Amino acid sequence: MIHIANPEFDDAEKDAVVGVLDSGMVADGDVVRSFEADFADYCGTTHGIATSNGTTALHAALEALDIGEGDTVLTTPFSFIATANTIQLTGAEPVFADIDLETYNLDPEAAEEVARKHDVDAIMTVHLYGLASDLDPLVELADNLDVPLIEDAAQAHGAEYNGTRVGSFGDVACFSFYPTKNMTTGEGGMITTDRDDVAERARRYINHGRTDSYEHAELGHNYRMTNIAAAIGREQLQKLPGYITARRRHAALLSDGLDGTSVLTPTEPDNRTHVYHQYTVQPDDRDDFKSYLADNDVGAGVYYPKCIHNQPAYDGVNCHVPIAEAAASAVLSLPVHPTLSKSDISHIVEVIQDYE
Repeated sequence: MIHIANPEFDDAEKDAVVGVLDSGMVADGDVVRSFEADFADYCGTTHGIATSNGTTALHAALEALDIGEGDTVLTTPFSFIATANTIQLTGAEPVFADIDLETYNLDPEAAEEVARKHDVDAIMTVHLYGLASDLDPLVELADNLDVPLIEDAAQAHGAEYNGTRVGSFGDVACFSFYPTKNMTTGEGGMITTDRDDVAERARRYINHGRTDSYEHAELGHNYRMTNIAAAIGREQLQKLPGYITARRRHAALLSDGLDGTSVLTPTEPDNRTHVYHQYTVQPDDRDDFKSYLADNDVGAGVYYPKCIHNQPAYDGVNCHVPIAEAAASAVLSLPVHPTLSKSDISHIVEVIQDYE
């Protein structure tokens, strides 16, 4: 079976973890500080704040922006549920705008239309599947509304918009290092920002609101990353450019091989660099296609089969997002990860060509 994901580790990660274990300093510490600095430098931001996972990064970032009870955050309904859950965890309310038909990302025109109908206090865009959102109009919309822009970059490490890496466009951005992501720490997250005030509040929030050893200025959580996770992350970050090159190469081979079939392949706008966390396609009949792939030893995943507002936890939420709902009923992702071989790619292509 060719699996949809395959995290890759070698002696570099193992040696780094052993070094931390031998030091005895396994919790939050100097290795985390180094990883934060490395990742912020990679994204081109002033600050990096490491967290225990991508969800805690989003939650802490929203709290650091003082989003809370009575506030409204505009976002996409087509994402992992953590995008909206973290908004609700602050006491704020998510409102959903539709997505772009080709990129699956938040449609700036739809976002502006929804913003005209609601008193929006923040905008959270998601760089879905490894492709940057259309950021210029979203930055402009946030500026015109005088509200912060949050980048949910959980799937987009290294993705670029007009030659600049995501994570540096909004007031704050959040990444995930879950094992299936383009780089991993096992579990982990990162907040990036150029705003000193946001960085300071986020650092406090993830550490029980602590300002000194036993001084706590406000409520907070223990959302800290460990030195063990950070040690893995530092090694993975060095490999990330190579991982991205491999994903883009595999995506190009898949697109070339599927050209002429009925399967709709991903779009990469001219001003963006897709890093293919997922290679997401649209077949004519997803269920039949997925079953056929499994019968032929090709793993596939559906991200995401339901829009967030259609989840039981969001019962009663009303929005008009026909494009997002159509995408949720149609999309399917194929293996594109760096450990695929040429024969793996050839097999995937041949299987799909035979399906036609």
